[in-house]
Amino acid sequence: MFNRNFLFKTLLCYSFCIPVQLETTFAQSKNAKLTKYVDPYIGTGAHGHVFMGANVPFGAVQLGPTNLSQGWDWCSGYHYSDSTIVGFAHTHLSGTGIGDLGDILVMPAVGDVKITKGNVENQESGYYSLFSHDEEVAKPGYYKVNLKRYGIKAELTASARVGFHLYTFPQAADAKIIIDLKEGIGWDKSTETTIKQLNDTTLVGYRYSKGWANDQRVYFTILFSKPIQKFGVFDGSGATKDKNATSDQLKGVAYFNTKNKEQILVKVGLSPVSIENAAANIKAEIPGWNFKQSVKNADQAWNKELQKVKIKSPEQHRLRTFYTALYHTMIAPSVFNDHNGDYLGTDKKVYRAAPFTNLTTFSLWDTYRAAHPLFTILHPDKVDDVINTMLAIYQQQGKLPVWHLMGNETNTMVGNPGMIVVADAYLKGFKGFDANLAYEAMKNTAMLDERGLSFVKKLGYIPADSLIESVSIGQEYAVADWSLGQVAKKMGKTEDYAYFDKRGKAYKHYFDPSSKFMRAKVSETAWRTPFNPFESVHRKNDYTEGNAWQYLWMVPQDPEGLIELLGGDKSFTDRLDTLFTVEGDLGTDASPDISGLVGQYAHGNEPSHHVAYLYTYAGQPFKTADKVRHIMDHLYTDKFDGLSGNEDVGQMSAWYIFSALGFYPVNPANGVYVFGSPVVDEAELKVQDGKTFKVQVKNNSAANKYIQKISLNGKPYTKAYINHDTIVAGGNLLIEMGKLPSATWGIRAADRPYSEK
Repeated sequence: MFNRNFLFKTLLCYSFCIPVQLETTFAQSKNAKLTKYVDPYIGTGAHGHVFMGANVPFGAVQLGPTNLSQGWDWCSGYHYSDSTIVGFAHTHLSGTGIGDLGDILVMPAVGDVKITKGNVENQESGYYSLFSHDEEVAKPGYYKVNLKRYGIKAELTASARVGFHLYTFPQAADAKIIIDLKEGIGWDKSTETTIKQLNDTTLVGYRYSKGWANDQRVYFTILFSKPIQKFGVFDGSGATKDKNATSDQLKGVAYFNTKNKEQILVKVGLSPVSIENAAANIKAEIPGWNFKQSVKNADQAWNKELQKVKIKSPEQHRLRTFYTALYHTMIAPSVFNDHNGDYLGTDKKVYRAAPFTNLTTFSLWDTYRAAHPLFTILHPDKVDDVINTMLAIYQQQGKLPVWHLMGNETNTMVGNPGMIVVADAYLKGFKGFDANLAYEAMKNTAMLDERGLSFVKKLGYIPADSLIESVSIGQEYAVADWSLGQVAKKMGKTEDYAYFDKRGKAYKHYFDPSSKFMRAKVSETAWRTPFNPFESVHRKNDYTEGNAWQYLWMVPQDPEGLIELLGGDKSFTDRLDTLFTVEGDLGTDASPDISGLVGQYAHGNEPSHHVAYLYTYAGQPFKTADKVRHIMDHLYTDKFDGLSGNEDVGQMSAWYIFSALGFYPVNPANGVYVFGSPVVDEAELKVQDGKTFKVQVKNNSAANKYIQKISLNGKPYTKAYINHDTIVAGGNLLIEMGKLPSATWGIRAADRPYSEK
């Protein structure tokens, strides 16, 4: 099937693909170095929008190159098709559809350059440099590139809150390191900046900006390994400023006299609170000047986290795709506090020495589906921090986060996904947060009058003439409300359970029996017309980044109810078959996020992510296997264009990790994982309390994609799903595969996955 989003990828691949040699066998030893299977280039091309550069797992600093170009495919600041670098910024997003951050841009240079013209304003005389991928190296926690214009080798690494630069200069009497506080990525615009010299090796300052995050504040301290010969401050017009200057676009320049191959190291500490805390972060995390040791530390930090899942596969591309995906799930949520625990709240107040690690970058509309459930298995130590951060946000802004970025609520995307993440943690038994406060936060968030909720409370549905994307918004609210209902049930709040369970079934208001689609209503008895199930008009019609074909299935909380609406198992699976084959015109105004198309199934966008697994609810797990294998084989690769849509802060990768292991959380808050078709031969998961859950897959191959039978801890297991409690208790799962669908496994009604028992 033709997909316009892959044409760009295919053309690029012929020109830019880089072969990488790997070992032919996978090391299963205790100290296996798994970072060698991570390729940070995967997803930097096409529409993946992933971060390129040096960081540590969940670190506040994402230190990497920022290209000269700007635009949708440069949301992370870097795109594989580009050959320019304007500097190395300390904050980046990974896989979003909106550009922001790019704070504290550092660029080494020699010769006569226009300091005030670093970006798109003047491509002829700015300070950007060309580079080649042939002279670029990227590994977890390390980045290197040769800046062709200057003959400077730039190397980067990082700790959680400190960026560490190593620049190797040519001989130059006019070497310089530029600190650009004006430039940012995408929507980001600086609003107030200052930079000043404390002594001959120290610069300090701050950068306030406005963009996707409406009020972002970053404080910094910069230490140089070599005394500064001269320091100057300039504004956007090129005028020299005094050392105490404040402007919306300041740029500082540290001047040096360098010998050939002389190295200058730079440490940049960041803080959301103060310059002093930024300096303390450097002292706590990188007190010395041993760059190689810092690179080693970053590699070890990544390897430690990657060790939480050890897989075995004879296919090198599987190892590279899997471990790069796992790497991508740990870029965010990122630390948003100082080493001493201080952080800046959503209310712009400073909170001192918080008893939890405060976090940011919550792409919740995406990540509630699989990334956060993955954390509950692999990172149980992080889950309480996530929930405590969300509860603090609730106390500061009056509701749980929607899409939270750098202490700002962006309200991006639809529904109440924060409720789902909190509910999932509570229902899975996490106890490192105040359960009563969590319930209060969820209920109060659900009972607000904003973003269409007043209609949900009054009518049960959102009238199409009151709000764009009304169908999607209503469906997403229903998922969150169902999740809250389950918490109320577990807490013994009977009336609340009845109320929110009813709201959890509000998707039925949008179901049109005549067309068998979810449609927008203008009244209790009238649908919006005309109606075209293929058409998508981005940010103007009834569906969020999708169409009626895709949103028909957006009922992960109640697949059984959807099966009933569509007339039973056969009608349901026939309709689902059609989804994967039907073709139609999305229209000229369709969202570019509708990508990775298989028929009208759009894997490049999150509302489709659970859909292939729905066959199993209707007793056809073999069709789930067919579709899941196709998606893994064709919509994920180990090349730079290996993602079929935005990475979306770990969600695209989380889908692959779960699916490669053989199961997926269709319902994001009931702790049930539906079996699909594993592509690994073995997997060993480190779960809570030092336990291990092992998966062994026998007779696995491209042809043998159908599960024949399963045993758990040596006993036959007939269920087409596995519960969260079973996985985290540790144990041994044996899956036997075959080339033909099983006539018995997972088909009986008693063996099908469930929403609520």
